[in-house]
Amino acid sequence: MDGHLRQHEFLLSGSALGHLMPMYLWLDAEARIRGAGPTLRKLMRHPGLGTGLEEVFVLRRPRRIAAATDLTSAQRLRMSLRQSPFTTFKGIAVPLLADDGVLLNLSFGYAVRDAVRDHGLSDTDFAATDLAIELLYLAEAKAAVMGEVSKMAVRLQGAKARAEEQALTDALTGLGNRRAMEQALATLLREGTGFALIHLDLDYFKQVNDTLGHAAGDHVLTEVAAVLRASVRGADLVSRVGGDEFVVLLAGVRDRAPLERVGAQILERMRRPILYDGETCRIAVSMGAVMGPTVPTSGDAAEALMAEADRALYASKRAGRARLTFALPDGTLEAIATPPSEEGR
Repeated sequence: MDGHLRQHEFLLSGSALGHLMPMYLWLDAEARIRGAGPTLRKLMRHPGLGTGLEEVFVLRRPRRIAAATDLTSAQRLRMSLRQSPFTTFKGIAVPLLADDGVLLNLSFGYAVRDAVRDHGLSDTDFAATDLAIELLYLAEAKAAVMGEVSKMAVRLQGAKARAEEQALTDALTGLGNRRAMEQALATLLREGTGFALIHLDLDYFKQVNDTLGHAAGDHVLTEVAAVLRASVRGADLVSRVGGDEFVVLLAGVRDRAPLERVGAQILERMRRPILYDGETCRIAVSMGAVMGPTVPTSGDAAEALMAEADRALYASKRAGRARLTFALPDGTLEAIATPPSEEGR
């Protein structure tokens, strides 16, 4: 052996070559098309035999040729169909023996996805050893999976948001619950921008439950919740913190005037009878209020504020119920909203 690999010449039929290279293009010396692989013929929509290369394709690299052999000097060919959908190709050209022209082997490169979509190609349009279609299927499968993962993430995020909302919501009335009130109160104390807190308790509620049943009591609670929501601003928080206890947080309130208005509105609306199954539910509401600090304060102040509001609430009950008592900073208590029949006394 001389240590050199011997070169051999091969003869292949057009069908055999098309089986190995479904996108081959055979050009004569003048760059006229003499033959094409089955997939390329499908893309060209007609065989184009005898047609000049540049009548069917637009050359990108090289941009100009004088003869077919000029294509072999380019390390990489770039070309595209001259007609819609203007599919792009990359490829390589090699000269054939006996000056029998040039053979081009083309592929789609990164445009394979577009080509498959535009021309309705399947795996039979690719060489059996070409992994492009398998990779495309994998890419589309991955995209489909990622799409489902993304949708699932959105659903989980929505479920998480709903769960968090439910964790802060009173199931019966739709108001905030004690946890929601405590979080909002801690935020207001931390911000230190001033606020008012009203603690409310229903009077005669036990009698409603005892005489008309718990369904009537639930109806009363939902009606009272509607009254409270209607009496405050949209940004204010109304919470049900116990069986018949409520807390209202009025953000940004720094003086007693808004408290008086809210208290008067609640008392006026609570004068309207609440009916259940044809029966009147006799109910009233006692309230105690306190102003929050106007400087940033730790959450430890929440307990003291609630205690002051509770003290004012029970002062309202002792004074005859159905009124709002305000706890002043010096510790004194003052009724600032009373039933309409007592106004002006």
